[in-house]
Amino acid sequence: MTLQQIKYAITIADTGSMNRSAEQLFVSQPSLTSAVKELEKEIGIMIFRRTSKGVVPTNEGADFLIRARQLYQQYELLTDRYTATGAFKRKFGVSTQHYSFAVKAFVETVKKYDTINFEFAIRETKTLEVISDVGTLRSEIGILYKSDYNRKIIGKLLNENDLEFSPLINCRAYVYLWKNHPLAKEPSISLEQLRDFPRLSFEQGAQSSVFLAEEILSENDYPRTITANDRATQLNLMVGLNGYTLCSGIICEELNGSEFTAVPFREDENNRNATMEIGYITKKHSRLSDIAEDYIANVKKYLEGVEV
Repeated sequence: MTLQQIKYAITIADTGSMNRSAEQLFVSQPSLTSAVKELEKEIGIMIFRRTSKGVVPTNEGADFLIRARQLYQQYELLTDRYTATGAFKRKFGVSTQHYSFAVKAFVETVKKYDTINFEFAIRETKTLEVISDVGTLRSEIGILYKSDYNRKIIGKLLNENDLEFSPLINCRAYVYLWKNHPLAKEPSISLEQLRDFPRLSFEQGAQSSVFLAEEILSENDYPRTITANDRATQLNLMVGLNGYTLCSGIICEELNGSEFTAVPFREDENNRNATMEIGYITKKHSRLSDIAEDYIANVKKYLEGVEV
């Protein structure tokens, strides 16, 4: 088994295509296919399954790729540290639920490094994909929250993917809405007051459940709900439809704009408030890269000034 074969396998897994992988690696497709077949023969498993939609890892292949990524990342770190010039760009990725503070910290991290020598990626995505991305080392860091309602399910998913959760901040629920919303000037807002307005929720995919929702208090009954898959669309819906979402109240105006506000959620006897424990997830027993350490430091620096 060679490092070149490992790099080939990782690239194929990332692109999901033999053609695109061959282009990225500057090799012919027959040479790439032959190299992978030799690797599969040597380790005694089939790494990839060819389908009409592309190339996907088998169950055994997915396990192999996790270990291969760990090995290749260590090789890249050694090369970067002990050679004057590297033939590759170091990679750093973050997968996160839709938090503007996570994007802000990413921006500050990227500013510190030369993007000519690094490949950066930030993925605002579904809860399951945050866990999967870090579990397969597609991303080094994941940002998500736990609460009393979802803690058992999220904990089970983290354990299954060999991940650990490190807390960052605890927050109570806020109602996030447009500054010209009829309720925007209220000192606090109850669920009853919100019944005539659409609740906005981030889409979680076909296998979604309320336990994977990004919005706190997702277990409550909401007569009007609209799903979206990105922050920009959700903000447009707040303006166009007087929609709202329930969130942590941690808002980055630099990214979201100053036309929105967060009002404390007012609980009642039937609709209690809850605490979001926002944190980051990493692979168990892993050592964070210097870029990852800087990113977490920037997240913590931003959150230090937040009142919750």
